[in-house]
Amino acid sequence: MSYRTIDLAVALGVLSACGDNGVTVTDAPTSADARRDPPNPDGLGPAPVELGASTDLGAAGSYVLLAKTGITNVTGSVITGGNVGLSPAAASFITGFTLVADPTNVFATSVAVTAPGKVYASDDAVPTPTNLTTAVLAMQAAYTDAAGRTNPNFLNLAGGNIGGMTLVPGLYTWGTGVTIPADVTIAGGANDVWIFQIAQDLDVSTAKLVTLAGGAQARHIFWQVAGQVTIHASAHVEGILLSQTAITLQTTASLHGRALAQSLVAIDDDAITAP
Repeated sequence: MSYRTIDLAVALGVLSACGDNGVTVTDAPTSADARRDPPNPDGLGPAPVELGASTDLGAAGSYVLLAKTGITNVTGSVITGGNVGLSPAAASFITGFTLVADPTNVFATSVAVTAPGKVYASDDAVPTPTNLTTAVLAMQAAYTDAAGRTNPNFLNLAGGNIGGMTLVPGLYTWGTGVTIPADVTIAGGANDVWIFQIAQDLDVSTAKLVTLAGGAQARHIFWQVAGQVTIHASAHVEGILLSQTAITLQTTASLHGRALAQSLVAIDDDAITAP
C-alpha cells in the first residue's frame, strides 16, 4: 500500500500502517489522544514551539534572520516583517546588505530589510548586545524544545523522501535527512501545529514548493534540523527553520517563515517574509 500522499481523513482514522518503504506510520493526533508531549491545546498536532513576541528584541520571534557566526547576502534579497540579528559575531560578518549605521549605533538599516525592520549585531551600542545574547539563547531553547518532543505521530516517514506528499498536523521524526524532490502540501486548520524533527539535513530541490492548504499557517510549522538546510534555486518553503548548523537559500528561493541558525545564514536574491 502506498502512502506517498497522506490524506487528512485517512490519516486521522488509521492507527498504524506500513508504508512502501517499510516504515511505521502512526496515527495523526485526535481529541482522544492527549499523550503527545505536550499536546496542542487549540487544535491538532503538538503544542507550538515558543519563539516570543515579535516586538521583543530579546526574543527569537523578533527576527526573520538570526544567526551566530555570519549572515551573507549575495545580492537583491528582500527581508520583510521583522529584524535581522547576528551574535556573537560582529557586524562585519553581515555581508552584502550595505548597512547604514543609525546615529545611535544601536542598529543599522539596509535596503534589503524592509522598514521598520532593522539589522542588529553584537558590537552595536547597548542595549543591543544583551538583547541579542538573550535572543540567541531563546533560539537555542526553541531548537532544544522542538528536538525534545516525544511520541511522534510519524516515524521515519517514507525514509525521508517526502516529495509529493500531503502532510497532516503532527509530530514527525526522522533519524535521517529529509529530501523534497517534488512539491509538498502542508494541510490542516489555522490552529494546527507541525513539528518536523530531522536528524541530518533538509534539502528542497530546485523550483519545488512547500505550500499550505486548509488554513494552515506558517507560524505553526517548525523544521528542527540537526544538519544543514538547503533551499535550492527558485524553491519555496513555509515555516520556521531551526537549524543547529547552516541555512542556505540559493538564488531566487523564497521562505515564508524565519531562518534561525546556530551558525550561518546565507541568502542570494531571495524573498523572506515573516509569518
